[in-house]
Amino acid sequence: MGLPLERASEPAWQDIWSAVQERVRLECGQGVYDTWIAPLTLGEAADGQVRLTAPGRLVRDYVALHHAARIERAFAALAPSFDTLEIIVAPESRTARKAVPTVGGGLAREGQPNSREGLKRAAGSLQGLWDRQPDPQQSFESFVVGTENDFAFKAASRFAESTENDMGLLFVHGGFGFGKTHLLNAIALDVSNRNARVLFLRAEDFMRRFLAALRNQETLAFKEELRGADVLLIDDLQHICGRTATVSEFLHTVNAFTDLRRRVVIAADRPPAALEGLSGDVRSRLQGAVVIALQKPDAVTRLEILRAKCTEMERKRPRSSLPDEVLVYVANELDVCPRELLGVLVKLATYADLTGKPVTVEVAEEAIGSRGAILDRRVTIEEIQKKTAEFYKLDLRELHSARRARRVARPRQVAMYLARELTSRSLPDIGRRFGGRDHTTVLHACRRIEALCGTDPVFQQEVDFLRKVLGRAARN
Repeated sequence: MGLPLERASEPAWQDIWSAVQERVRLECGQGVYDTWIAPLTLGEAADGQVRLTAPGRLVRDYVALHHAARIERAFAALAPSFDTLEIIVAPESRTARKAVPTVGGGLAREGQPNSREGLKRAAGSLQGLWDRQPDPQQSFESFVVGTENDFAFKAASRFAESTENDMGLLFVHGGFGFGKTHLLNAIALDVSNRNARVLFLRAEDFMRRFLAALRNQETLAFKEELRGADVLLIDDLQHICGRTATVSEFLHTVNAFTDLRRRVVIAADRPPAALEGLSGDVRSRLQGAVVIALQKPDAVTRLEILRAKCTEMERKRPRSSLPDEVLVYVANELDVCPRELLGVLVKLATYADLTGKPVTVEVAEEAIGSRGAILDRRVTIEEIQKKTAEFYKLDLRELHSARRARRVARPRQVAMYLARELTSRSLPDIGRRFGGRDHTTVLHACRRIEALCGTDPVFQQEVDFLRKVLGRAARN
């Protein structure tokens, strides 16, 4: 005959809990037991209700979803007066958080996590994890839809609207500047407006935070903070491929979100089958996602993109207005990605705004120059380095050196930017050609040059001139 828990003495109660643990260990195996059951501690029992405490939200949620029924059966077998089981997060690991009942199969949803700041203070490696906010300008409304991206747009919209798990893992891929980040931003904005918790990370941020947590022995805090999101968005996955420990943790994260019926969106520059440096289990998991490609827009879509961006710029700078015939010319002349297209548009609009002169088709033709013609031509990284060094009057060896002086660092960034734009080399390969630098250094250089080109017309002209010189070199 079992002991009535509400009247059981402390030693008897501990004996019952020990017996429950042993039974669950035999059923689940030592590995599962050590990971999920052993961290649980005995709370209290009253009126047939048993409360267990977990060290954190991750353990609590996983046990509630996967092992609660097994634990309940064990209690019922050892104590006939047992009625219900409740699993909560230990008070020191939470802030004013409700207990989550597991009886009846329901896992109560909580509000916005209140422990985030406490976790950040306790774990320096987590600082900034939630800092990235989606760009309000990159919404579904501002995304220009064409025949090449219509399916991707509709899938992303459905993902953001749905609370079901029928599309729990979405994988979006496409070339540099094709709109992947815009779609992820749009999803993040839409989901946030539905009062869900959204964590939006670049893959390199995921890697950096995870490695810092690993060094500081804070991996459990990292996992808990990460899994506190309802929707996780990871951009530029290709940048962590080949990093065994990081990719392994990434797979665990995806699996955990799936188990907890939460959702993940991943963006990369190529489909899962073409990503290098992935193990078979990770590749298989990603190929099981809803995989959607973003293609380069056709002339009709390019024109709509130019018109939308031009209207936006006119509201801020009325003198930057461009005639529609110029937009039609640019859209038909340049068969490039949207980002490259907008670079030309910004250049023309800046010319109109600063000079006050009308922009004609002839001006547009001069501005484009050989820009479109060289995109499909092969230029070597060595040629790019040589021409860049000549233009900025540097010794070629300085581009490979560790020097960080601006007169060297900025030309080096320009050369990296052009190497990514005009060659098919990967970021790690480009980094190796510039003195063994990391791929994140190359990515930072590209983003920096893009930003400068958008705000500094003189600097934009320098980059365009180098691009034109390299185009002539490719033809010779």
